[in-house]
Order: sequence, then C-alpha cells, then structure tokens
Amino acid sequence: MEPLRPDDPRRLGPYDVVARLDADGDRIPVPERRFIARLPGGNRTVLISLPLPGTDPARFAAEAAAARQRPPHPWLAPVTEAGGTVEAPWYASPYLPALPLTAALAAHQGPLPEHTVRALGAALAEALAALHATGVTQAGLSPAAVLITAAGPLLTCFGAVRAAAPDGEPRSGLPGLASGSLAPEQLTGGRPRPPGDIYALGSVLAYAATGHLVPERRELPEGLRRTIASCLTREPASRPQAARLLQELTPAAGTAGFAGGIGGFAGDPHGEPMAAPHATVLDGTVSRTSAALGPGWLPGRLIAALARQSAELLAAETVPPTPYGPAAGRDHDSFVAPVPSPWPYSQTALGPASPPPAPSGLPASPAS
Repeated sequence: MEPLRPDDPRRLGPYDVVARLDADGDRIPVPERRFIARLPGGNRTVLISLPLPGTDPARFAAEAAAARQRPPHPWLAPVTEAGGTVEAPWYASPYLPALPLTAALAAHQGPLPEHTVRALGAALAEALAALHATGVTQAGLSPAAVLITAAGPLLTCFGAVRAAAPDGEPRSGLPGLASGSLAPEQLTGGRPRPPGDIYALGSVLAYAATGHLVPERRELPEGLRRTIASCLTREPASRPQAARLLQELTPAAGTAGFAGGIGGFAGDPHGEPMAAPHATVLDGTVSRTSAALGPGWLPGRLIAALARQSAELLAAETVPPTPYGPAAGRDHDSFVAPVPSPWPYSQTALGPASPPPAPSGLPASPAS
C-alpha cells in the first residue's frame, strides 16, 4: 500500500481513492494501475484497476466485462463492478489485505520457501485449468498480476497482453508487460493461447523461487527444477497442460513427494511417474490444493506485512477530490451498478483459515 501521487484520481464512481496498491519503480512492470478505494463512511472497500497509459482502454474494458461474467473460482479475483468512461474505464474487485508477489518477496527479504512456491503454483495451475477448460486464455499472468493473501493467491490482470497490443504486433518493451513472463510466440505478436499462460506460470514460479523471471536452471530449487523448466521451454507444444502441472504440484495424500525430487509422483516400484488416482480439477485435486494452502503456507514475515496493510488502511484518511482531469471524480454518470459479490471474505480481516469451496461446475463462457 503506497501513498497517492498528485496526478492520481481521488474518486472513481462512488468510491474515494485511499492509496495505491503498487510501489513506484518496481523492476517488474505492473499491467494495470491499481488503487485501494472505499465508499464514504468506510462500509465497503474495493481494489480498483485502471488501464495503463499507452494501452487500449476499449480492450481493457472488454476484458473486464468478460471476467465479470465468468463463474467464481477460489483463486481468480472476481470482477464485481465496472464503470468509468470510454477513455478511462475501470473495474473493481472486493478488497482484502493482499501483497503483489513482487512486494511479497520484498517483505520476505528474498525468494520464498519451496513449500510456499509449490502451493502458489498449485493454486495458479488450478485457476488456469479452470479457465482453459472453458476456452479462455488468461493472457496477463506475471509476478505483478499475482496477489498474495493469507488464504491463498489471487490471479488478476486478465487480458493484459491483448490490451497492450493487438495480435500481429511485437509486444517486447510495451507498457505493463514483463518480457520474461511473455512466451516467445507472444513477444512476436502471436495470439495468446493456453501454452502462453503456462510459460507465464513458469516465470512466476521461477521468480517466487529465485527472485528472477528467467533464472539459470541451477538456481531453481531441485524439487521444482524440472516442473518450472518444462513450463519455460520455447516450444508451445512441449509445455505441460495446467491440469498436469496441478497434479505435479499437489502430491496425493500418503506419497512422499516426487520421484527423484524433480517430477512425477513417488510410489511406482518401476520408477515411473504416477498420477493422482481419479483426481480432477474439481474434486480431489482441489482438496489437496486447499491443504497445501492451510496454516503455515505463508512465512511469518508475509503474515505480518498483510496485518500491517490492514492496520494502515483502517488508519488512512481519504484525500478530498481535486481537479486533476477526467480520471479524478468525474465519472459518476457512467458508473455501472455492482452485481452481487461472490467474495466470501470480510473486508478488513485476513481471511478464513481455509479458502472457499470450489464451484460445483464450470459452465462455458465466451473466450476472450
């Protein structure tokens, strides 16, 4: 949580803007402008995202609208409101204390423990598997797009690659895009597809485990080396699918881990990898993901950082609106009424001991 700059909006729709979520000068670019805001009186707090200058606001609004219609998922930040103007759209998600992954490494003063990285990867793989099953490519996964909460990670910034540049245009060096998280085929202008999300997931896990988006193979923890390297291969068809990654990152109860420490489930007397029995994205595998995100999944320093953010927000004063242009408190007429929020957490607590139950089904939604 960072103080507002002079050119930041002070009001968006009915919300008073309180603070920035992201720090300036981070070497990992942030795909969106993100603010913490609340209703006058403080009875509702939200995280509001705006497009970056230089990106396509119409595409940003289209991605937000598509995300708003998708079924809820424990590890996808829900889009519950949208508003603004054609030139300056915004969308909102319910707020709970959260650290961008970049801020989490800073708070931890270094790479995260392997068990935390594994749990993080399992949750993100589960979220991607759910999206890919409906024909949707997330197209925005990067370290800055992942928010760390006490109950688990949240995936945000849907469609940032598509908003940054249309298909066919090179995307290297564009606003908000971390080149190390972009698959080679997307850097050159290729259409975002699920294998690109897998590449991005590999870069996120590499960053969480080492502090680098594309580290040397020897820098990776031995227990995750093969899994992460398989995501970061240049050939899209050679990357694993999200459901396979989910199985690799969540060993079944009673197994001792991974064969050889680098992939595949232990227990096969012939040394071959063993898949979890009868596991699917929506049944046993989900329960194993939830178990991985139980008490102790986060280091103590991150729990303390989340508590500090909650306390700082409670103590924060709202700055009165000032005339800084169209983005500052002038979009009331275009405000879109909120839909009922599927978000199960309170707005100031750190969240429940376990994440919300997975949905019973994933009806098809239109691809973005």
